[in-house]
Amino acid sequence: MLNTSNLNLLCCLTISFGIAVYRKYSSGSRYPNISLSAPLPGIPKPVFASVDGQEQCETKITTLENGLKVASQNKFGQFCTVGILVNSGSRHETKYPSGIAHFLEKLAFSSTAQYGSKDEILLTLEKHGGICDCQTSRDTTMYAVSAEVKGLDTIVSLLSDAVLQPRLLDEEIEMTRMAVRFELEDLNMRPDPEPLLTEMIHAAAYRGNTVGLPRFCPVDNVEKIDKKLLHTYLRSYYCPERMVLAGVGIEHEQLVACARKYLLDVKPVWGASTPTNVDLSVAQYTGGIVRMDKDMSDVSLGPTPIPELTHIMIGLESCSFLEEDFIPFAVLNMMMGGGGSFSAGGPGKGMFTRLYLNVLNRHHWMYNATSYHHSYEDSGLLCIHASADPRQVREMVEIITREFIQMAGTAGEMELARAKTQLKSMLMMNLESRPVIFEDVGRQVLATGKRKLPHELCDLISNITASDIKRVTTKMLRSKPAVAALGDLTEMPSYEHIQAALSSKDGRLPRMYRLFR
Repeated sequence: MLNTSNLNLLCCLTISFGIAVYRKYSSGSRYPNISLSAPLPGIPKPVFASVDGQEQCETKITTLENGLKVASQNKFGQFCTVGILVNSGSRHETKYPSGIAHFLEKLAFSSTAQYGSKDEILLTLEKHGGICDCQTSRDTTMYAVSAEVKGLDTIVSLLSDAVLQPRLLDEEIEMTRMAVRFELEDLNMRPDPEPLLTEMIHAAAYRGNTVGLPRFCPVDNVEKIDKKLLHTYLRSYYCPERMVLAGVGIEHEQLVACARKYLLDVKPVWGASTPTNVDLSVAQYTGGIVRMDKDMSDVSLGPTPIPELTHIMIGLESCSFLEEDFIPFAVLNMMMGGGGSFSAGGPGKGMFTRLYLNVLNRHHWMYNATSYHHSYEDSGLLCIHASADPRQVREMVEIITREFIQMAGTAGEMELARAKTQLKSMLMMNLESRPVIFEDVGRQVLATGKRKLPHELCDLISNITASDIKRVTTKMLRSKPAVAALGDLTEMPSYEHIQAALSSKDGRLPRMYRLFR
């Protein structure tokens, strides 16, 4: 539809030069005879910047005199993501009350020696269009800031202050206690049970050690954690040789200069580090079961009621991310895939994964069947989460144990090719995001001292064969199962029966005969 100015222009053309000129420059039948595939005559040829494809994704690493590593990857743009990753998490709390890492996550970016409050920190970042966040996992604590590149000096100064000079005031610790209690209540009330089940499956798989320790602070420990205890923990784990300053979107030399300025000779508020107290325990896979009988009828929110379901997660030991078998397990996890019954194969899942084809498509009463792979520096866990009505729990468990047994069969050529292609595409699409690249750079350098580039990982994925999948699955099926069960567990089969099913040829549970029901 023409606006008034365009209409006036066309009228002027028609009146002044006649209808032929109007047609020539309008959407009529006569067009200027200009090729769209050949360069315009008289225009100089363009000169393109020559950037080597390898150089684009190269990660540069420098180790400072105090042991701190500086890792960066240049990514052209106005903004950058910079952060400090610490080799510290809930798995390191063996000698301490569980929950310290959870507390430190909530206390992050509070008042420091340089900044009087969290508001001051946020206002400082706002001047550079920045935001900050802290996340802890079982093995890593990550402080990160995204802001304009020109504010890099301020960003690194702020990160150094937040990590090494926190005040940990009494009122801040009390507010953190309230935040932790609220999160624990929310964890037990939310409709999505996946975070709670993940906690339970780790507790079952690594009973009482390392990655099996609680990721969230137990209720009984909320009052036990104080400033003195936090300082004792920080003195052991927050030392330069257990840290990486990672950045994406900045020049490496500039980041190294800032690291030398703000992180080289800084004395932490808790005094000199004592890395001799670091817990070096290796994860011990135990297997076992954690049950939680729970009324799931009150988790519905809003006008649409959520069915009362029982959730089961069954896992077996896989391998660490440092082993060569990590890639075959990643392909196997993608091949299993799955999701919720309401979804027809959303991003990252696919309608041709085994848990869609063999489970959700054939058993309409199952609400969910999803595969997960958790991997750490010394162990790993591949598990399947399934949900169904409490009256059909036994049948659901048998379906999942059968899927585990069928993993040891020979994977089809097309099925394997699809899983490898999907894994590579997911990897490359995720690495389009600057914060994801930052986390990938930081975690890899923290764990291994170097970084495997995306094209190297894609080559490793391409080389996986059906025999690799069969080999790692056969090895995995020799381990004891880890089981997490949540909800109405009246029909839940015993742990011994689940173990027997995973040791059988067909994955079926032992038959039960009842005189009365």
